Amino acid sequence: MRLELVLGDITEQHVDAVVNAANSSLLGGSGVDGAIHRRGGPEILRACRALRAGAYPNGLPAGQAVATTAGLLPAGWVIHTVGPVYSEREDRSQVLRSCYRESLRVAAELGARSIAFPLISAGAYRWPVRNAIELALAELRSAPWPDAAGTARLVLWQPQTLALARDVLAATTGPEPGTA
Repeated sequence: MRLELVLGDITEQHVDAVVNAANSSLLGGSGVDGAIHRRGGPEILRACRALRAGAYPNGLPAGQAVATTAGLLPAGWVIHTVGPVYSEREDRSQVLRSCYRESLRVAAELGARSIAFPLISAGAYRWPVRNAIELALAELRSAPWPDAAGTARLVLWQPQTLALARDVLAATTGPEPGTA
């Protein structure tokens, strides 16, 4: 799988699946979640309400992932995952890694060959940015992906976050071949 780091808006990614850093209610919120719901339109909310009425009446647990339509987004699907809130007292890194792993699993089940991720939990959930990048890159590089020609894209909103992600990737693998 090819790994890309890009500066941009997750709602503008032309990929098979876009990952939503959702809250457990699946009903929209702020940050990435709110942006995806606003840009994607009411179809996404309808699909999320159907999930709440069926398989997830209590919401989506942290670390799990589920797919819906992408509505008006330039993607085929939205894969919703709930990241953990950062805690200094409890190591929740495996839950954060699970968000990436489970999103890739759902994408593979859908037949997606390209997937775009935001930096999960690094916003409102206060995960330290460098560590969030390290965990995301470690999981994206190690997770099984059925299509060697597939692409996973980490979409970063701020130039300084992209620069940090490039530094972290270079420190672990050498220079990034697919920078965009």
